[in-house]
Amino acid sequence: MAKKPVINISDLKYFDFGDGGKFEAKLGPVSPRIGADQLGYNVTLVKPGKRAFPYHLHHTNEEMFYIIEGTGTLRYNDQEYPIKKGDFIACPAGPGTARQIINTSKADLKYLALSTTQGPEVAEYPDSNKVMVHCGPPPMSGEEPHLRLMVKKGKNLDYFEGESD
Repeated sequence: MAKKPVINISDLKYFDFGDGGKFEAKLGPVSPRIGADQLGYNVTLVKPGKRAFPYHLHHTNEEMFYIIEGTGTLRYNDQEYPIKKGDFIACPAGPGTARQIINTSKADLKYLALSTTQGPEVAEYPDSNKVMVHCGPPPMSGEEPHLRLMVKKGKNLDYFEGESD
């Protein structure tokens, strides 16, 4: 039986996400609940002073955010922008598009996160000098990725390193 293609925001089931420090949010997956194939979306709840994700950019997938309630700050490359209820935020893929939403207010921040789900995905984390490679089902699909690799940028291996005759 096909999934029902509609869900009300009040019926979302949230799970805790973060490191228990400055990264702390509740994520309410939407796309796997209604059978979406090529777009991923969730509702993200962020407490004051927190952020859901590190500052990052995607090389493959584009993201869009819609602020449902609250206020905060969008860190986008070397700029910061105030954000509030009703704002749409475009985050194309590729270099020069690093982003992070921060709840800089004294109240909760709630937003809809929407992205394409093309793979494989490569993401960069400029603050920590990390790179992530993700192949397989998109995050929050409920399925394990075929490959997920998080490494520090730096020494690249030679193509033939570790190979034997």
